[in-house]
Amino acid sequence: MREQLETRIENLRAEYRAGHEMLVDLEERRANLQVTLARISGAIQVLQELLQGCHSDAETARSAEDGASGVTA
Repeated sequence: MREQLETRIENLRAEYRAGHEMLVDLEERRANLQVTLARISGAIQVLQELLQGCHSDAETARSAEDGASGVTA
């Protein structure tokens, strides 16, 4: 009986260590994923601002062309 209990304790300790290692790995992966998502979010914001700037530049150029040719909107 004692031998069975000791074997069971060792098995549970091994399972615990394996589970703890998995948890540490998952937490590291989660942290890395958060960094990646933050970078992607920043890139999206920059691209949206560039796109809005291009749109504004195009409207400004169109307005200047219309003004130069005497066309009114």
